[in-house]
Amino acid sequence: MHSSSLLPDPAVYQPDTLDLNTDEKAADYWFNCFRDMVAKFAKVAVKSQEEDQTATQRADQFQAAYLQRLEEHQRNVPVNKGKVILGTSELLKLNETLLRRYGFADPWLRQKRLENASAVARLKQRLQELDALADEDTRWTELVRGVLAGNMFDWGAQAISNILEQDSNFGLHSALDRIEKRPWLLDNLDSWLNRLKGEPHKCAVVFVDNSGVDVVLGVLPFVRGLLKRGTKVLLCANSEPALNDVTSEELRSLLDDCSRECEVLEQAWSQGQLLVYANGQTSPCLDMRTLPKELCDAIAANETDLLVIEGMGRALHTNLNARFGCETLKLAVIKNKWLAKYLGGEDMFAVVCKFEPAAPS
Repeated sequence: MHSSSLLPDPAVYQPDTLDLNTDEKAADYWFNCFRDMVAKFAKVAVKSQEEDQTATQRADQFQAAYLQRLEEHQRNVPVNKGKVILGTSELLKLNETLLRRYGFADPWLRQKRLENASAVARLKQRLQELDALADEDTRWTELVRGVLAGNMFDWGAQAISNILEQDSNFGLHSALDRIEKRPWLLDNLDSWLNRLKGEPHKCAVVFVDNSGVDVVLGVLPFVRGLLKRGTKVLLCANSEPALNDVTSEELRSLLDDCSRECEVLEQAWSQGQLLVYANGQTSPCLDMRTLPKELCDAIAANETDLLVIEGMGRALHTNLNARFGCETLKLAVIKNKWLAKYLGGEDMFAVVCKFEPAAPS
């Protein structure tokens, strides 16, 4: 695993936003949150292998193992305080590690396939809506809002899975209505719109999040906007499944499908202006010190001058406060009331749109 050239100083890079070993309020909340969450994930695991008689037993073992490790972490807080950082990323990663250990390699697979197919069928219409917006600022505002609304479709977030389970018609437009109205909790949209009036970026590296509406109807129209400016785009998706996040393998096949719906994407995809890379991650978070060599080489070779990080795991649980060696846009909807409040927001679906200049090297 390699550090990306986007890290000015890998030695001082700290991806985790929270440290449960030093922040008691955060620890109280998140240990309980993960305790509740694992019960839900155990159910999803069983459902994903209904035809297997051993599924229930293995899901119970998964849940017991997770809870045991969680207890250990909690017991060790006084010992580790100030010595070791325990981020929420660690507990999210543990979930994926243990699901795999007990034979659940990809519990959300069926869900991802359904949502991808349904989103691809709506892509052309979404692009027509966006192209009908003549004013550049209005169109880019809507492209950013689309990424944020798409980011609502996250089965790992309790608040969202409740909505999705109850309302089968909840789509991109419902989500656009639900996200916080501007000014957002962290709102640098005007700086981003301003930046777009300048020279196009040479190359953007974009770390994506969920399957379905998120990547297809949120991220891809945004990426298409960058491609139309002449910016090359490296899309980075998970190496291994995590929740309903899209994997790099799934993303390649999705781009084959989406290319049939849009000439701009078709041209960029076939000519190598749009590329997909595995990001080296096995959880829904992002540690920039553990990117595969192939991706690091591509980031350097293409003189990447824009980093886009999307989603709660990659841009909030990790990397919210990290600075990078190129311009960075962090986009996420906070789908957790506690985290929204912790960051100073009132709204349940508060928005983070953080645009930062390159950190001095």
